[in-house]
Amino acid sequence: MKLVSYLREGQDQLAFLVNNFLYDCDAVHPELAGNMNMFLNYWDDMFPIAQKVNAALVNGTMGVNKGLSLDGIQLLAPVPFPTSCRDGYAFRQHVAAARRNRGVPMIPEFDEYPIFYFTNHHSIQGPGPVYCMPDHFEQLDFELEAAIVICRNGRNIAAETADEYIGGLMIMNDMSARKLQMEEMLLNLGPAKGKDFSTVIGPCLVTLDELAPYEIPAKPGHTGKSWNLTMKCRVNGIEVSHGNLGDMDWTFAEIIERASYGATLYPGDVIGSGTVGTGCFLELNGTGKMNNPNYVPQWLKEGDIVEMEIEHIGSISNTIVKEDSSFSILAQKKKGTSIA
Repeated sequence: MKLVSYLREGQDQLAFLVNNFLYDCDAVHPELAGNMNMFLNYWDDMFPIAQKVNAALVNGTMGVNKGLSLDGIQLLAPVPFPTSCRDGYAFRQHVAAARRNRGVPMIPEFDEYPIFYFTNHHSIQGPGPVYCMPDHFEQLDFELEAAIVICRNGRNIAAETADEYIGGLMIMNDMSARKLQMEEMLLNLGPAKGKDFSTVIGPCLVTLDELAPYEIPAKPGHTGKSWNLTMKCRVNGIEVSHGNLGDMDWTFAEIIERASYGATLYPGDVIGSGTVGTGCFLELNGTGKMNNPNYVPQWLKEGDIVEMEIEHIGSISNTIVKEDSSFSILAQKKKGTSIA
């Protein structure tokens, strides 16, 4: 089933998405939650009921009035208030290409264990404007990814059972200000200010039962579910990225195993896959420059429309908007004498 969150009378409202119509969960069944956070926290109670309700809505046997049209609805992130947000580094193709473009060899540790970083879960958003400060426009980039949300408490979760903790899949765009990112990572910390202004997820949460027909085996030597789902990104209507979720080397199950080691995962925790191969301008620019010295790098600009699509999940569109401010933290760098 597909679940969305939208703005209703100033509050986030959870709804089934069926044939482009919305059906409020708590309106069609009294035992269902009206918001995603509550639904995730009572997943084991609500998910079986929701499956039956969704099937009845799809089959037209629910006996309810026609749903609410998507036209004019303000969709939110499917998980509007995540309890945390981690982002992985799961696609070997992207990592290898990015390192090759920087003139450094592939790092062998990539194949030894999955990694992730924490980003700002308060900056999660759905479709609509992405507000950027002046420094964000210094090499502003998208990152085409998928994300999951955790639906059960768990600690020290084995990869063999970790898929049971996944509530569903979403599109993720890990917005990136590359100059800020590269500057701060010289000090071996981050990414922080290069990432914390916006992370887009949406347009809906698609539960794993609906994606079962697209499951494929994980890569050799890996454990967990994988899906044959095409991923695309268009900027101003022009396709700039094309990949497949099935190209993930590390699975979400394996990322969950590492993330939960000595730490408790909670319903509402969002975890991204990391960038698919060709899934950002940073990689595309590096490859373009290697192949053609006259290649002109691309970066996102004010007014650009970024549309991401994952097969059987949907598409999500965001417009890059400049904030009404001239303040720059890049301009605040201090010049002093180094201490030997």
